[in-house]
Amino acid sequence: MKAALVYTSTTPELIELVEREVRKNIGEEAELVSLQNPGILAQVREAGYVTPRAAAELVSMYMEAVCQGADAILNICSSVGEVADSVQGAAAYIGVPVVRIDEEMCREAVRRGSRIAVLATLPTTLAPTRNTVLRVAREMGRHVEMVDGLIDGAFGLDQEQFRKLLLDKAAQVKDQADVILLAQGSMAYVEEDIHSRLGILTLSSPRFGAIELRKALERKGLKCEGNEDFLRPESTWPKKI
Repeated sequence: MKAALVYTSTTPELIELVEREVRKNIGEEAELVSLQNPGILAQVREAGYVTPRAAAELVSMYMEAVCQGADAILNICSSVGEVADSVQGAAAYIGVPVVRIDEEMCREAVRRGSRIAVLATLPTTLAPTRNTVLRVAREMGRHVEMVDGLIDGAFGLDQEQFRKLLLDKAAQVKDQADVILLAQGSMAYVEEDIHSRLGILTLSSPRFGAIELRKALERKGLKCEGNEDFLRPESTWPKKI
């Protein structure tokens, strides 16, 4: 079994976190292919949207994963998640599913509350996550109110400095929201801090993406050797405040 992890952000902490969650779900014996192109995110950040070139480069990474024999692909970056949406027809034809890391997280947020705050360090990450929440809410027949939590000045900070900024922003929006979404996978290490300090349900994407990757592989008839307990993480989540 081979799974491809496609990154447009290549911080060591993010890569370690994602690979750990994937291993929990599909097993230590599975082969992981890590494809990385931080230039894509740089283009998106500079332009303020996903440019045709950035989209093409991302699609070429998916095709490279297919050529390397991947059974499924996990798209890590929320800023370019809509590119993953756009290739679903081709993915089905080729037989290699492309899984978004954040879509099931957005669905869970809609299940758990009607007021959803999205925290992000970039408008180009906040907007796609917001759009995904609104789309899945429509699909689920739910109405949600969105709260934007854009965090300025986060680039170049170490983890502890960033933790403080994230906690401060969460504190600002918590009374307006039932659920806080952390739009970037790299924020996941602050998830439990926000809940324990502020008493609000907080969700991050890596564990959701890893579970959906496992499900995609199992739909192909492949047997994953990970811990099945991780397929039901909701059993360990806090109840809605």
